[in-house]
Amino acid sequence: MPELPEVQALVDFVGQRAVGRVVTDVELGSIAVLKTFDPPPDALLGRPVDAVHRHGKFIDLDVDGTHLVFHLARAGWLRWSEALSTKRIRPGRSPVALRVRLDDGSGFDLTEAGTRKGLAAYLVAEPTQVPGVASLGPDPLAAGFSREEFGQILDGRRTQIKGVLRDQKILAGVGNAYSDEILHAAKLSPFALAASLSAEQVDELYSAMQLTLAEAIDAASGKPAADLKDAKRSGMRVHGRTGEPCPVCAEPVREVRFADSTLQYCARCQTKGKPLADRGMSRLLK
Repeated sequence: MPELPEVQALVDFVGQRAVGRVVTDVELGSIAVLKTFDPPPDALLGRPVDAVHRHGKFIDLDVDGTHLVFHLARAGWLRWSEALSTKRIRPGRSPVALRVRLDDGSGFDLTEAGTRKGLAAYLVAEPTQVPGVASLGPDPLAAGFSREEFGQILDGRRTQIKGVLRDQKILAGVGNAYSDEILHAAKLSPFALAASLSAEQVDELYSAMQLTLAEAIDAASGKPAADLKDAKRSGMRVHGRTGEPCPVCAEPVREVRFADSTLQYCARCQTKGKPLADRGMSRLLK
């Protein structure tokens, strides 16, 4: 799933190419991808793209005051082309869920792999009319997001810190991969309770979050949309690297499995050498 750094890179990439251009066509390859009905897609035709913004993991095209907002979910992606195919999408028979064509022949396709469909697009007058945007917590890289505000979010919250970082209603933009990376940088167990962290640990976590996300944005900046997935994978220190040596201490990276996801961590760096219980294996042994 693309997270804050990749979504920001996509926003910058599309913004540099689309702002100032006029939308000439919007095609739907999947009726189900569009979650709103008023205004219709035709409302964008003949209107200029004024700006492209990010709200957490949502991308927002401001088309002359009407907003095309979309979330790529787990398996969605944005595929940009300087010269889109002139062949129209056949609904239900194309991997393309939505296509936006611009007046110079360029534009982008929204695609989604797999059978679990989560890609969602909305046409709204204001981004906050999208329920997922309206419920977002603060952006961890927003100029006004301070260590004090972060501490207030954690204070009294008896939830595992991994879950806090991933909860979009608490913090906007961080997902499974970067929460692993942030916790490794902060030397914290993903199972530690947020309310149990000392002031020094909150300091470390706040700094690790800011630095990890900022470095990932810098690494993704300027890359074509097609290269962002590989750039994300190559930049991971523990996430997705089960069995490989930790880059800090060389201890093998460990994994905990859940029903539909996994987390990775270094026991020596994060849990004082103690392996965490593998939830998936525990179920198998019952």
